Amino acid sequence: MSFTAEDWTAIGLTLRLCLFTTIILLAIATPVAWWLASGRSACRTIVQAVVALPLVLPPTVIGFYLLISLGPRGFIGGTLENMGLHHLAFTFEGILIGSVLYSLPFAVHPLEQAFSSLGRRPVEVAASFGAGAIDQFVSVILPMTKRGFIVAITLTFAHTIGEFGVVLMVGGNIPGVTHVLSTTIYGYTEGMQYDAAGRLSLMLLIFSFMVLCMVYWLNRRFEMVKP
Repeated sequence: MSFTAEDWTAIGLTLRLCLFTTIILLAIATPVAWWLASGRSACRTIVQAVVALPLVLPPTVIGFYLLISLGPRGFIGGTLENMGLHHLAFTFEGILIGSVLYSLPFAVHPLEQAFSSLGRRPVEVAASFGAGAIDQFVSVILPMTKRGFIVAITLTFAHTIGEFGVVLMVGGNIPGVTHVLSTTIYGYTEGMQYDAAGRLSLMLLIFSFMVLCMVYWLNRRFEMVKP
């Protein structure tokens, strides 16, 4: 398969978007998932519903509200404009925010399941030996829930690659700025360049298949080594 310079630019931009989205979501999803797994707050159900919204809400709906909010007349975009900055609609930062919101459940749910399986007992034992919060996380929580972190990272990264509706609504299809793989395939198809669209689609199909195989393999491996 031979790719054009435009394809490579889209591939690089997509990988950059996936990397930033995954890093940001790990920082956000870890405390949220821990709170959901261990908390008993009356707001827990509401937070769970908000986290899961991208699974059932059409991406164009999320993209529409983000476009309004991040645009020059929206609350966020308008505030930035009043501060002398540029709004975030049709920018890389805009599609990054959209990707973080749209991939949120793919990061939170695996971690929540891992934390729920862990329970509070290991952390309480570590605390009784004088371990601080950071030491508890690094020495106890992370090693015992690494399966959940690996699955969350893998699914978040893979899901971001295939995002289309949110990216197109918030960022449009600007070469070098918001022109990612999904919108590149759309552009090729719209222009009836089926060979070019087929090359990129086949690459994403193979990648998605490999990701799913890796997730299932990891699940089996951790089940086999579980004491």
